[in-house]
Amino acid sequence: MIDRYRQLFNSQFTDKKYQEFKDDIASDFDYAPTFRIGETPFFISNELKAQMLEGCADVIKLIQQNDFKILTEKSLELNQKVPNEDDHTTFLAIDFGICEENGVVVPKLIEVQGFPSLYNYQINLYEKFKNHYPFLSELTPFINNITIEEYFETLEEVICNNHPKENVILLEIEPEKQNTKIDFYYCRRDLGIPIVCVTEIIKKGNQLFYKNENGEEILVKRIYNRVIFDELELRPDLKLNFHFSDELDVEWAGHPNWFFRISKYILPMLKGKYFIETTLLSDLTEIPEDLENYVLKPLFSFSGSGVIFHVKKEDIEAVVEKELYILQKKVNYIPIVQSPDGKVKCEVRVLCVWKKEDAAPTLLCNLARLSRGEMIGVKFNKDKDWVGGTLALFER
Repeated sequence: MIDRYRQLFNSQFTDKKYQEFKDDIASDFDYAPTFRIGETPFFISNELKAQMLEGCADVIKLIQQNDFKILTEKSLELNQKVPNEDDHTTFLAIDFGICEENGVVVPKLIEVQGFPSLYNYQINLYEKFKNHYPFLSELTPFINNITIEEYFETLEEVICNNHPKENVILLEIEPEKQNTKIDFYYCRRDLGIPIVCVTEIIKKGNQLFYKNENGEEILVKRIYNRVIFDELELRPDLKLNFHFSDELDVEWAGHPNWFFRISKYILPMLKGKYFIETTLLSDLTEIPEDLENYVLKPLFSFSGSGVIFHVKKEDIEAVVEKELYILQKKVNYIPIVQSPDGKVKCEVRVLCVWKKEDAAPTLLCNLARLSRGEMIGVKFNKDKDWVGGTLALFER
């Protein structure tokens, strides 16, 4: 989207340099991420950035409505409700597919999540890109052109809320087995908070504890929650000493309820030029004749699981819990990133945080995903190059 930087990057790119870039990432923790790292950033023009920010503002406007909790209460009834919910989400991720509509490039909202993403990894990814392509320092991954120091100050504020670092934990299911664990490692290094598995939590009364490296029991005052309930429900073998539904004396950085409230559940509520026609199956009056133009998605799955891209009438009829699925119009992702052998599609996730006392979220940074397949995602891009996780860079 910014031709000068695209040409400059591609002229400097080599397979050897790409391997050195990946080795640089792996060197931080002697660990290479299991997900594919894209060869290139996505260079975003000011025009496209302005469109994305307008789309974000429309999403945030809905979430700020006084009746938003009433509108989304059913999402908790369909799942589970955790006590002591805060006034608003701490984290917000807004995903746009870079699409073509009537011959014009336009961002289209694909998904929205009230859940943390790779806040720590993405910024370190930017630093690694700059190590190997120094001219990239002319651009920024930050929405508002803040410094990296300001970024980490903001992140620490929302995650730790002024608690001592040892009393704040990153909580996950078997974190060492997660594809995103490099983000956990950077979080521990850059913010200084420990990584704890759900099975390691000790409950005493309504308080939670974990054991530090010296075997001492440490009180948990705040949880940076990375646990996805879908995954937890699939692991009956895990023995937990507490339940998320317990009344606990603990704060949440990312209260679990917001994962359900701010999800595909709200997509049918969003109308406008950046939004896609989306219908809850329970609200569908008749099955469209042109199902080839639709995607069937479960409301609360994560990482694209359960999505049916080639929908048949029988697929819709087979859904028993129709309140848990949406039918969404397909969009036309435009191949926009010039690779050495053709153009690649892209999706950009705007990462926001919402400080406790603020009236609105702060748009911070982003992640991007490159694809040559029918959809964005690993299973559609096997054995392909110039695909995978990366970041978008903006003009300063």
